[in-house]
Amino acid sequence: DVIAGFLYAILILAVFHPVVDLIDNFNLTYKYAPLIIITLLGFCLLQVSGKAGEMTAVEKVEEQLAALRIARRCVPSSEPAYLLDMDTSRAAQPGSSRLVAVSCSNESIRVYDRETLQFLREYRGQPGLLHGVRFAHTCDSLVFSACSQGTVRGWDVRSASQKPVQVFTGYPSNVFISFDVSCSDLIVCAGTEKVEKDTFLVFWDARGVTDCASATKEPLGVYSESHNDDITEICFHPIEPNLVVSGSTDGLVNVFDINKDNEDDALIATCNSDSSVSSLGWAGEDYKQVYCTTHDEGFCWWDMAQLDTEEPITLLHVLDARESVCAENHGLHYLVGGLYHEKAGKLFLIGGTSTGNIHLISCGTDGLSLVGTLRGGHSATVRSFCWSPTDESLLTGGEDAQLLLWKPGAVERSLTKKASLKISSSVQKRVRVHNTSLKSRKK
Repeated sequence: DVIAGFLYAILILAVFHPVVDLIDNFNLTYKYAPLIIITLLGFCLLQVSGKAGEMTAVEKVEEQLAALRIARRCVPSSEPAYLLDMDTSRAAQPGSSRLVAVSCSNESIRVYDRETLQFLREYRGQPGLLHGVRFAHTCDSLVFSACSQGTVRGWDVRSASQKPVQVFTGYPSNVFISFDVSCSDLIVCAGTEKVEKDTFLVFWDARGVTDCASATKEPLGVYSESHNDDITEICFHPIEPNLVVSGSTDGLVNVFDINKDNEDDALIATCNSDSSVSSLGWAGEDYKQVYCTTHDEGFCWWDMAQLDTEEPITLLHVLDARESVCAENHGLHYLVGGLYHEKAGKLFLIGGTSTGNIHLISCGTDGLSLVGTLRGGHSATVRSFCWSPTDESLLTGGEDAQLLLWKPGAVERSLTKKASLKISSSVQKRVRVHNTSLKSRKK
């Protein structure tokens, strides 16, 4: 504080000495000079204190993240499996409890109570493997997953029936490995594996699905020209239902406006990550930024607001986060994905070690920095997480088959840490050599 005060004093002298000279030059009366100086000084201090307040808000959030502790663990399942992806319901109906759905390596979707982590029910994808999991935004009882047999299926979690209430069918050759649902629940989009020379983004009209009435729907259409390899990730914009971003093993991250009439017009931007995309999302004010992580632990961050300007759209490009983030002696072995903290206006990454430690990483245009490490929870690689801005809590799932709930300053109730499970995942993330022959459209 003393050093800061000294620096502020130097700043004030540097700023206001010319002002005093100006007052003398214009022969202002002496009695008004102090008033002018005090007014300007007060304005300057207000600006400085405002900036300091903003920094304190970010620092407070970082402290809260670093203070996360285990609140609950789910009861171990009789059939252990990797927890590959997860999503939480929005509690759209008053009085309804929030749920968490987890996509597992044993070809199932498991549903738990979000607060107690009590197991509720399980759905199987037979025939075919399930990839990803999403709740509807306006109906907290409807959960979706993409199937390798060319369908996206939806189940009503109020029912124990294995029969899906919604089935979105693709074309005969489609093998879906990624999908998402628009924030308005009007559109479902799924990405395919590359079959021969073809890879597709397939779209369906999802209107009426929140009624949970049984229905089978055929595609509205496809995008087929923007990627030339497996489409590994799809993410709709959080507040603009017409915007969607896709990532692929071809290294490209494409942003589309699906309100346009054709694929060429719909393609707003093509960004090159130079590697196979493993996760992606939206960030920034009004969510005008796009970020992605790659299968070789790289990180890219772009600002779509700069598309129509002369400014570069790349905010940060890290080839290997493991080399740029110092995580004490435990190291950083992998990245899981990102989360945008809307209150702080800050983007964070979740990474970790093969022994189960979770690293919280802050993203800035000047690089990545370690915020804190969560220990004592998992005993193997963490594969999925879900952040709740409502209560500042974090859900994590890993290869040790554990589902954990972390809250600031929490105290864990019983259940000892489980040993790592020596099981092989039925859904392995594939890493492919980036195809540099593709002529990508870049700004």
